[in-house]
Amino acid sequence: VQLQASGGGLVQAGGSLRLSCAAFGSIVSTHDMGWYRQAPGKERELVASIITSGSNTKYADSVKGRFTISRDNAKNTVYLQMNSLKPEDTAVYYCYMEIMRLAWGRLVTEDYWGQGTLVTVSS
Repeated sequence: VQLQASGGGLVQAGGSLRLSCAAFGSIVSTHDMGWYRQAPGKERELVASIITSGSNTKYADSVKGRFTISRDNAKNTVYLQMNSLKPEDTAVYYCYMEIMRLAWGRLVTEDYWGQGTLVTVSS
């Protein structure tokens, strides 16, 4: 199983970006999904998460009202719509998924991470 993230880039303050992260491989089902970010010199922090049904989402206080997480289970994909971006949102954004797969004749659930996509917000 591999996760491929895309959508990062350079944007001016106040602008918007949409990140996508798709999972590929022998996937039986996906469970919790989310996004973390890590700014230079700072620890990785949880930005947003979403449960399997999509009915429950959580956000870091710093992004509430500006970012929206969503998912498409048929495509094994999670999205992060980022609006009203601020320079302090500049970071490498990492997606993660809890994925069930068939391994050695049994079902296993493991966490997978994307490669990271850089978001740079200029002032």
